Amino acid sequence: MKNLVIALSLVLTACSSPSNEAALLDSLQQEGYGFGKEGSSSFDFSTPDPVPGELEQALIDARLVDIQTVLPEVYVELKYSTTDNFFGKDVYGELENCYLQPEVAEMLARAYDFLRQNNPDLTFKIYDGVRPLRVQQILWDELQKPDSIKPLYVADPKKGSLHNFGVAVDLTLAYAATGEELDMGTGYDFFGYPAYPDRESQMLREGKITQHQVGNRDILRQAMVSAGFSGIGSEWWHFNAFSRKVAGEKFEMVK
Repeated sequence: MKNLVIALSLVLTACSSPSNEAALLDSLQQEGYGFGKEGSSSFDFSTPDPVPGELEQALIDARLVDIQTVLPEVYVELKYSTTDNFFGKDVYGELENCYLQPEVAEMLARAYDFLRQNNPDLTFKIYDGVRPLRVQQILWDELQKPDSIKPLYVADPKKGSLHNFGVAVDLTLAYAATGEELDMGTGYDFFGYPAYPDRESQMLREGKITQHQVGNRDILRQAMVSAGFSGIGSEWWHFNAFSRKVAGEKFEMVK
């Protein structure tokens, strides 16, 4: 950086002495500094792309797609790359990008188009996409519950889940301008009836959630269903692109 500052200072000096400018620019170029036509600077101040970590490289090698290369307008906050999940642990490490099967990424792009056509101030915020089987095993092992009820909280890695195929996505709605999440009545990974789409009528009657919160969920559901996704009865944030049977026929589990 010090050498760069010196070089720039010399260029500015040369501008006041035209006769020396050509010789000075030649000297700087020999030192490795680049200039375009008429002495315009071509210094490269760009930051090199980060090298993917081991887990992310495995997802790339599996030919999955970073969703923000398809939809740069969405927000991504992988909850398992934070402690803001029901385990309270970061199990993804360096991984911060959401990966999905290419076909599923295209479906999500269609859902995004539907959302923007009907709610131009909103976008998606993605909490989770593909979940490699090695991470599924960590979640299973770390869950402090009897094995008999563990499947109520996390899929048995012996069987796997649609997340392991890269065909399930967890997400919410956010304001496009700020990333602020809409009120859905519960947070992510909330295990209880207020998070159950199947129990919304009951939860409304009991005052556990509001009609406004259900309305926000409906906006999300309508966008996802328009592109072929289906929800599940116990998590408002979870959507599947394919059934387990179809996923097994089309894709392999991501290890």
